[in-house]
Amino acid sequence: MTTTPESMIRLTAAQMAAALRAGEITSVELTRAHLDRIAAVDGGDSGINAFLHVSAEEALATAAEVDAIRTAGGEEAQALHPLAGVPIAIKDLIVTKGQPTTAGSKMLEGWMSPYDATVIEKIRAAKLPILGKTNLDEFAMGSSTEHSAYGPTRNPWDTSRIPGGSGGGSAAAVAAFEAPLALGTDTGGSIRQPGAVTGTVGTKPTYGSVSRYGAIAMASSLDQIGPVTRTVEDAALLHELIAGHDPKDSTSLPDPVPPFSAALSQDVAGLRVGVIKQLQGEGYQQGVLDRFQEALEKLRAAGAEIVEVDCPSFDSALDAYYLIMPSEASSNLARYDGVRYGNRVLPQEGPITIERVMGATRAAGFGDEVKRRIMLGTYALSAGYYDAYYGSAQKVRTLIQRDFDAAFEKADVLISPTSPVVAFPLGEKLDDPLAMYLNDVATIPANLAGIPGISVPGGLSDGLPVGIQFLAPAREDARVYHAAGALEKLLNDDAETPLWAQVPELVPAAGAGSADSRPAAAAPALAPETEGGPAHD
Repeated sequence: MTTTPESMIRLTAAQMAAALRAGEITSVELTRAHLDRIAAVDGGDSGINAFLHVSAEEALATAAEVDAIRTAGGEEAQALHPLAGVPIAIKDLIVTKGQPTTAGSKMLEGWMSPYDATVIEKIRAAKLPILGKTNLDEFAMGSSTEHSAYGPTRNPWDTSRIPGGSGGGSAAAVAAFEAPLALGTDTGGSIRQPGAVTGTVGTKPTYGSVSRYGAIAMASSLDQIGPVTRTVEDAALLHELIAGHDPKDSTSLPDPVPPFSAALSQDVAGLRVGVIKQLQGEGYQQGVLDRFQEALEKLRAAGAEIVEVDCPSFDSALDAYYLIMPSEASSNLARYDGVRYGNRVLPQEGPITIERVMGATRAAGFGDEVKRRIMLGTYALSAGYYDAYYGSAQKVRTLIQRDFDAAFEKADVLISPTSPVVAFPLGEKLDDPLAMYLNDVATIPANLAGIPGISVPGGLSDGLPVGIQFLAPAREDARVYHAAGALEKLLNDDAETPLWAQVPELVPAAGAGSADSRPAAAAPALAPETEGGPAHD
């Protein structure tokens, strides 16, 4: 096996883990190779800009610890997690002790969390080197990662195009071989939609099956942490690591964690695959529909039963989501006022009162998209409009859940394109919020219902990736891995190289420096509250 830095970073996470266990490579070598890749392609004016912070010293220290344990052998080496020593990147919405957590916002610039999110505790316990924190739309509000206060992330397939959002940083990092694994959060598609347009695999677990403690809240009834990887197997392995009950999260399910990776060995003969009538056709690019139909034909040829399901309430899902999500966001973000949480900005002139400090802080700390959603949510929750807007949206949410229940009586899993379009040019929809919101039309229903979903690469359209989405009933996450793993194998069997390995070679970023050269900003005096509670030890 070749073990050059270039060959190391182009393995899957499962292959990296196997090579580490066999002693063919060391975790320090593997981690350093990824840090060097970040330094080469991420920074500078033309770089990917997937990372907001790189933690080279911590990552190498963890890698060295894993290597030492493996060298010593014995029970401690036998007890290492299967992914121990494989590097990972973390969306900068998940609090991580010792590293900045900004949520992509000036409001939290430089904030250092005094505690770890539950998923980070699990990552550290399993000894995965944390490479750093990835870029996102501010407070996860966006579909293109252009609403970050720290500049847009670029798509490795075409650096003039968006990588999806809000978790475009995590998806781009995995696609660009800067990290083999990453964590994201999915509120309306923010793991799956970036996965679709970057040719990566993104999983939204069942709501409550992965702890949200320590994930900075945007819309509490919709947010869910999940894996971002290059293959379905890697996603299943990472999902097994981060899932499980957490008493610190009041919405956490008590279910044991099933072996998701075991579902990958099953074929699709007899599997009932439901094609969602409402998630295709008008508004979907022809190349996306072509790849979708090809995926259906491969599944049918492999023995799957393809049936059409009708979910009429899905036509109103986008409208309901963009009332429920902003309403919850306006409530969650009310705490960032310069008095209790967030960086404080004093008014330039006149008396310093609490009201004027709040106004100055929120005007300076929040970007346009965050302000837009706060205003929309505040209006929807206001007296006289609550029943007409927010209350009605919740009724639509119930209808969507009922449509899913009916659909799963006819099908084991549901299938659709993940995104109606491939990656569009940076700036093309930045000033058109309604056009931007339409990018999530296929992913939003799963969040409203709390069910699991996965996006798997389904081929190319005009040289850009297309994603195929599978959905399953709540608590049946293994089904999406079964279907996605089977489709991935069917597509790869017909290709010389898997889609994720076809990313064009990136030119080193102009002005890029060492990965160690990205210092953390100074921490502000005030700390934010997350969904897990106040920021304290």
